[in-house]
Amino acid sequence: MRLTKFTDLALRVTMRLAVMEQGSTLTTRQVAEAMAVPYTHTAKTIARLQHLGVVEARRGHGGGLELTGFGRTASLGWLVRELEGEEEVVVCEGETPCPLRAACRLRGALRDAQQAFYASMDPITIDDLVASPTGPVLLSLG
Repeated sequence: MRLTKFTDLALRVTMRLAVMEQGSTLTTRQVAEAMAVPYTHTAKTIARLQHLGVVEARRGHGGGLELTGFGRTASLGWLVRELEGEEEVVVCEGETPCPLRAACRLRGALRDAQQAFYASMDPITIDDLVASPTGPVLLSLG
């Protein structure tokens, strides 16, 4: 299974915010520069993370981005499911439906693999992801 670039960026942004000192913040522009991605992509990603309750974004003087308590303890599996959606790995219906769909075992096998993929991430939290040696590397970005 392959994650979208959007999910990859969201996870990296979340990890970067997780290593911030309590009370300190970063701006969206600072995060974009640290991750070496366009500002607009970062802003969209942060908006989605904010909607999910993972990131708090405050505007104005003294504002910035901060990971919420929920964001620190959120399950990696939950977050990836929310960002990726629960669509199946293969699409058997559509404009040109697969001729094997009535008797195919591939779809079920891929669905099982997808569920196992997510289940393997369920016990991992964002805080787990930034444990050493990852945390110090994240702090050195930007």
